Amino acid sequence: MQPEVRHYCGLFGIVHHPQAAQMAYLGLYAQQHRGQEAAGMCSTDGRTIRRRTGQGLVSQAFNDGDLEYLANETAIGHTRYSTTGAPTDTNTQPFKVTGAIGEVAICHNGNLVNASATRSEYERNGSIFVTTSDTEVILHMLVDRRFADQPDPLAAVMRQLHGSFCLLLLYPDRIEAVRDAAGNRPLSLGTVDGAYVVASETCAFDIIGAEFVREVEPGEIVTITKHGFRSRRFAEEPQCRRAHCIFEHIYFADPSSNIFGENVHLVRRRLGAQLAREAPAEGDLVIAVPNCARCAALGYHEESGIPVGRGFTTNHYIGRSFIQPSQSIRDLTVRMKLNPIRGSVDGKRLVVVEDSVVRGTTTRGKMDALRRAGAREIHLRVASPPIMHPCYYGIDFPSRDELIASKRTVDEIRKYLGVDSLAYLSQDGMLSCVQGKREHYCTACFSGQYPIPIDPSFQKDVFERNQLRFFEPQPQPQPGNGKNGA
Repeated sequence: MQPEVRHYCGLFGIVHHPQAAQMAYLGLYAQQHRGQEAAGMCSTDGRTIRRRTGQGLVSQAFNDGDLEYLANETAIGHTRYSTTGAPTDTNTQPFKVTGAIGEVAICHNGNLVNASATRSEYERNGSIFVTTSDTEVILHMLVDRRFADQPDPLAAVMRQLHGSFCLLLLYPDRIEAVRDAAGNRPLSLGTVDGAYVVASETCAFDIIGAEFVREVEPGEIVTITKHGFRSRRFAEEPQCRRAHCIFEHIYFADPSSNIFGENVHLVRRRLGAQLAREAPAEGDLVIAVPNCARCAALGYHEESGIPVGRGFTTNHYIGRSFIQPSQSIRDLTVRMKLNPIRGSVDGKRLVVVEDSVVRGTTTRGKMDALRRAGAREIHLRVASPPIMHPCYYGIDFPSRDELIASKRTVDEIRKYLGVDSLAYLSQDGMLSCVQGKREHYCTACFSGQYPIPIDPSFQKDVFERNQLRFFEPQPQPQPGNGKNGA
């Protein structure tokens, strides 16, 4: 997968299961692709909430002692890539607070586009924020008397949030699962061993043997207790203009997951087949770059009749390239991750299928590697339209100036990447590959048409730039662990 496109977050919750912490660990592990910077978990015994967080992968963030500490029957968990707020211990979710509303923990997938204005209002009124994450704004709103005194405080707060959000809130007696009115992100409900579970993706259900029940609907709050679940709405159907993130199907979600009502692998196969119809090429071999383009490459092969094969081996043990100390080392790390198979590509006319091209620097390196391995021709086919606009809903696309397609023609991109031909899937072709109504998908990164109103001045690090360092230092990590807890 391309390090230039970074994932947002994964959520998992389970209610009234004797091994809730272990189940949550596995559910987060299954969604590791949604966030690799940090992970956290909170659990409750019905009276108090316990918390453990750590930096890195799920396997690095938790140890046996953490799972023993969290051994209660109800838990929520979070895998994180920071779309707002730096990757620090302080910003690792779930957040937990104790106040007038009692104890509550929260984790969030998405971006709140009105978080900066709301936070500024609370700070002017004397509220103190201890993180630089937009999620903390929700906690301040929950204890605000304007909302806390209403018959349904949570629903009242949700009506004030603008942007993309799926939320899990853990109270001592329940989990509240929330999905924004546009349904921008996936969130599903399932059951295992008589307990209810909720997760960003259904692949988490597969790993724990849970059965899918249904998706959490846009604009819905689902309350889950040991007695079952009940539903209420904070936004009625006429207000819920669907805006499912099409990039979930193109890149982010696991191929085994069912999101927005259909299987991700099957959508990607259809994208590849449509790409072959729109942009045929004469070649000897179809290969996928990177691994998540394999489904689209299979579809291209099936439609074109060109044999499909492997052009690269993948080293799964190399650390992420973007954390390396210099560009030269980062470039070498990327080369180690994807090593061309000379015997497969030497002398061949290659049809290379990519899922997307963002900055283009990583793709250029891969095409150069194929040339050095002896590829005679390279015909690059991209199973999505050109990405020309930044995302404000939780995908860490760079600013428009950094997007290669925003300032170059297709032929200029072709020359920059060093390929013999280049073609992208059309937007109409992309939307023909999903079963839902076309107007129910967000295509803002391709079209520039943002279905959820945005603040164009918003930047990922807005709270870092404005933050006053008034909070106390976090507890120091334990040796060999790197965690903090509360």
